[in-house]
Amino acid sequence: MAVIHRTTLTPTKLELLAEWIPLRSWYRGTGDVSRLARAGGFRLDDPEGEVGIEFMVVTDASGDGPVAYLVPLTYRGAPLQDAGDGLVGTLEHGVLGTRWVYDGAHDPVLVERLAALLAGRAAAQAQSESDTPDPTVEVLGGPAGVPGSLTGAGKVTDSAEATVIGVGPAGGPGPLFDLTLSRVLLAGPAAGGNGLLGQVLAGWTDPDGAARRGVFAALGAPGH
Repeated sequence: MAVIHRTTLTPTKLELLAEWIPLRSWYRGTGDVSRLARAGGFRLDDPEGEVGIEFMVVTDASGDGPVAYLVPLTYRGAPLQDAGDGLVGTLEHGVLGTRWVYDGAHDPVLVERLAALLAGRAAAQAQSESDTPDPTVEVLGGPAGVPGSLTGAGKVTDSAEATVIGVGPAGGPGPLFDLTLSRVLLAGPAAGGNGLLGQVLAGWTDPDGAARRGVFAALGAPGH
């Protein structure tokens, strides 16, 4: 169970992301990071209790229209080996000390727990409350169509709209799948069709206060 501490963060998560988000291939703003705002999300629990897992939505009002970005983050008490490309930065937690913050697409714990959510073996948790399920997070498809335990098995590829992670069965050879994180969030479910095994839908709030809901992640056959 993840414990949400009411404490200080230096820098804050948003300050950390303000330096990182404009460098991403999927960033669509003008670079005016003062227009970034936290706008929703949820958490997943690490069964080992070591890694914090958060799916954060950040909105950006600096361009022609508001854009909502999905930023999956993991928080660790020590650097993650061979994951330097995924390091967002470090922050000082008032209770836990130094935390290494990673883009969750590069963290095997987040990938495994997201696959577990899609397979019905994990439950989404409230973003800001300890031990509180978030019933607004919905999984479509699966669990029948989602394989058992999956873990990162291929490369991580960023595009102008998404990040695709190659995943496969944990502990052995088997078919590969594409786990897609929707970096630029759009309202509505993903189109179905051959190859789509499951998708995670959740909500966020636009800068004008409008409630939106769309696909945060989807699992499908490669190239779907």
